Amino acid sequence: MSHIPRVLVAGLGNLPFPNTRHSVGQLIIDELAWRTGISLSSERDGFSGDATVSLGETRLLLTLYKSKHLMNISGPSIAAACRKRGLRPDMLVLISDSTDHEPCRLNYRFGGSARGHNGIKSVISAIGTQDFHRVRAGVGRHPSMDLAEYVLGRLTSHERQFWSGDGVQLVCDAIEKAARNMKQ
Repeated sequence: MSHIPRVLVAGLGNLPFPNTRHSVGQLIIDELAWRTGISLSSERDGFSGDATVSLGETRLLLTLYKSKHLMNISGPSIAAACRKRGLRPDMLVLISDSTDHEPCRLNYRFGGSARGHNGIKSVISAIGTQDFHRVRAGVGRHPSMDLAEYVLGRLTSHERQFWSGDGVQLVCDAIEKAARNMKQ
């Protein structure tokens, strides 16, 4: 009998600023929770829930996690959530916004630098490695807007609809791919 992969999926964002481009990772976690029937419960530093689910052809023990801390200092709480469950960094899938990708585009990769993203820098620093899975949700850039102002701006209705609809299926596909690539 094969072993069921264990995966912690954490969404970066700022709880006080929902529905902004910078909090798209947490919006996706909420949508994943709804789709999988996972109930998120409050714990000391975040909200989490666990269940055995099927994503595509892959059955896995899925933990969803959102930090209560602001994104740029959320790394320690995400690292603690992994440690609490006995998960290695390579069993983490981190969902973040990406200004390097067009709106409503998704990029999956394993490892690499933070590319200037302070939330990802915080996670790398807290877990001590770059070797974890990344799902980058494209939010693009506005040519004439300050980047901080732009990412803290509200998602358009099209972006919100995408990341709570078709985009979540792309995220599920990326999580399934990550789970298949994990050494258990």
